[in-house]
Amino acid sequence: MKSCLVVDDSKVIRKVARHILEALGFTVREAADGREALASCIEALPAVILLDWNMPVMSGMDFLRALRDAGLPKRPKVVFCTTESDMAHIRAAIEAGADEYVMKPFDRDTLESKLQIVGLA
Repeated sequence: MKSCLVVDDSKVIRKVARHILEALGFTVREAADGREALASCIEALPAVILLDWNMPVMSGMDFLRALRDAGLPKRPKVVFCTTESDMAHIRAAIEAGADEYVMKPFDRDTLESKLQIVGLA
């Protein structure tokens, strides 16, 4: 079964994403910030990470850099999920290692299409 780590400081967003992802056949783990997410990835690497940009403790961008530098055997797909919509943010996310980008709020169809693009739906 495919696994997803949902990283967002909003419990509501994590709950909505979990509901959608479980309906799509994913097992889901959650993290409230980048530091929790990094520890979770070191423990068990997910197939995909749904990642918020703005979080306390460790932002999504800082998490991406830490994930890249963690020396893990492989890199999961990363879908940034954020309200940041300008091209500079999107370009920065892709350059930092994100595979796709989805705007909040999102629905099942939007998230499913992004997961298809990265080869996981």
